[in-house]
Amino acid sequence: MNANDNTGEGRLIDAVVLAAGKGTRMKSDLPKVLHLIAGRPLLDHVLDTVEAVGIDHTVVVVGHEADLVESTCRRGGIDFVLQEPQLGTGHAVQVTVDNLRAGGYCVVLAGDVPLLRAETLERLIDGTVSSGAAAVVLTCVVEDAGAYGRIVKDAGGRIQKIVEARDASEAELAIGEYNTGVFCFKTDLLIEALGNLTTDNQQGEYYLTDTVAYLVAAGHPVEAVATHDADEVVGINTVAELAEAEQLLARRGE
Repeated sequence: MNANDNTGEGRLIDAVVLAAGKGTRMKSDLPKVLHLIAGRPLLDHVLDTVEAVGIDHTVVVVGHEADLVESTCRRGGIDFVLQEPQLGTGHAVQVTVDNLRAGGYCVVLAGDVPLLRAETLERLIDGTVSSGAAAVVLTCVVEDAGAYGRIVKDAGGRIQKIVEARDASEAELAIGEYNTGVFCFKTDLLIEALGNLTTDNQQGEYYLTDTVAYLVAAGHPVEAVATHDADEVVGINTVAELAEAEQLLARRGE
């Protein structure tokens, strides 16, 4: 599947890339998404993956050193939108709503996940389009999901909610399928869900994951597409993780 093959009525696909964070744990004033891997910024690798599946319109959410991120990673087909202040992942997508095209689909992913394969992103989009689901979450299946949010499903395999590890029961912590932070939504339903987010949580922020519970409660199915390769969905938060990701990329020969 190439997203360009699916453009047209009902098959329009936008991407939203979250790139506003400072990346404090990188111990650098440089925005996290501008740290280099294989000689290029993290964000460039993510944008390459988005382009590789044929998505021709991407909205990059910027915040910390917004002008520097924009000048470094500007390319055709990209809108840059400022998130200021930064009130959570849900809020980050809320600020893109005016840039999204109604009637199609919207992929949401982070700007610090440089190892995500285009083939995996294609499967996520295909899964959303073919299933008719309101949203599909890219999940990863491992033995121990650690601190990641767990995917709770019903008997039919549809997602009911995403539970953060700190809020999970013992049974939920035993679930090995976790949220990678990569999503594909029907755009109109995403916009509706974003409009109903609240800050009723410990952090006082708008969480993108809360759109899942909203959609399910409204009667819209949410499903999962899984990868068993945890390496491709790892986010970069520290210098050590950056070095490890570079080694993984080198072993792939990319």
